[in-house]
Amino acid sequence: MLRTPHAARTFGAALLGRLSYGIVPLSLLLSVKDATGSYAAAGGAMAVFGAASVVLSPARAALIDRHGPRRALPPMAGLYAALLAVIALVAWRPGAPPLVLGALAVAAGACTPPLGPVMRTLWSSLVPDRELLQRAYSLDGVAEELFYVTGPLLVGIVVTVTVPAAGVLAGAVLVFAGAAALVSSPAVSRARMVEPPAGEPAAPGPRLHGIVALRHAVVVTAAVGLCLGALDLLVVAFTEQLQRPAAVSWVLAALSAGSAVGGLAYGAVRWRSASRVRLPVVAAALGAALMVAGVSPHLYVLVAVVAVAGLFVAPALTTAYLIADESVDAARRTQAGAWVNTAFNAGSSGGTAVVGLLVDRLPLALCFALAAAPALVCAAVVGAGARGRRAAGTGAPDAVSGA
Repeated sequence: MLRTPHAARTFGAALLGRLSYGIVPLSLLLSVKDATGSYAAAGGAMAVFGAASVVLSPARAALIDRHGPRRALPPMAGLYAALLAVIALVAWRPGAPPLVLGALAVAAGACTPPLGPVMRTLWSSLVPDRELLQRAYSLDGVAEELFYVTGPLLVGIVVTVTVPAAGVLAGAVLVFAGAAALVSSPAVSRARMVEPPAGEPAAPGPRLHGIVALRHAVVVTAAVGLCLGALDLLVVAFTEQLQRPAAVSWVLAALSAGSAVGGLAYGAVRWRSASRVRLPVVAAALGAALMVAGVSPHLYVLVAVVAVAGLFVAPALTTAYLIADESVDAARRTQAGAWVNTAFNAGSSGGTAVVGLLVDRLPLALCFALAAAPALVCAAVVGAGARGRRAAGTGAPDAVSGA
């Protein structure tokens, strides 16, 4: 797949910019905390930064679809990098006003360039073969997952040498350099945003099925995000209950390792079933593994079960992105992928918030079961709907080219 002309160069540029997403959050949190001396100010800045980034993601992706990456991405990335640089300068020394940092964080979050959705849209034009596209999305998802593991490690190195604001500044440089390299790739100029010909609207049947499939992908992805957001906090509570709080890093590392293995294996398999059939299956498997994790008798059992749960994380996201790509026309692929990404991030934040309210009031095993419930319920509903459409003879083909 990487031997496809321009694929390695384009993917490398996107990865360079997306490394910023693994570095900036923790660097921003530590920078605001050091500059203001307040954990509340740091948490507030992170909350508004994340909210602005997540909520406006589909709107930014729509701008990419409308104007093309070469015209829309550089201003977005440039403004985002400039705002990060200003945050770094303001937070470099103690005494920065919390309101100023909060306002800058909102502005930066609103301008976050959608490098992930853009890269996934470019994959569709680089590798039109569906089997290769599945491998591309799997590799893309695994790389993104590993960035969220290695990013904080790099921040840890930075703060041992200099102030945390240097990490924010490094994130600004990375995202600007990556975006500039990405739009200079021949793959970007070759990609075309195809609109339906004038006077020839898309057939309503395939379009309707595409919209339904995309909605199902968004709902299931939000449920997966909710499960994983809840899992982070539940693992902390579990390890503290065993008086082994330092072990939380090993459990979360097992989740990431399982996701990497699952994503690579998933991309290597030739699946005979349609993407919309596979999605509820992998989501249900993830939910079932989380339920088992809640009754783990020992820490090593928890690590093993969480690693098994991780096997289904990257496949679930890969399948959701494949459905998003299949469900819309080329002129809306970036926005469709952004909706999946937004659903996952919003679900993750919501899962952490909800479980935070429950973990001190309910038994831990019950909290694990409640965290797994959204994935199981959504998988059952979506799976039943897909079976019903096939039984009625109204199922859309796996690739809805007419949408």
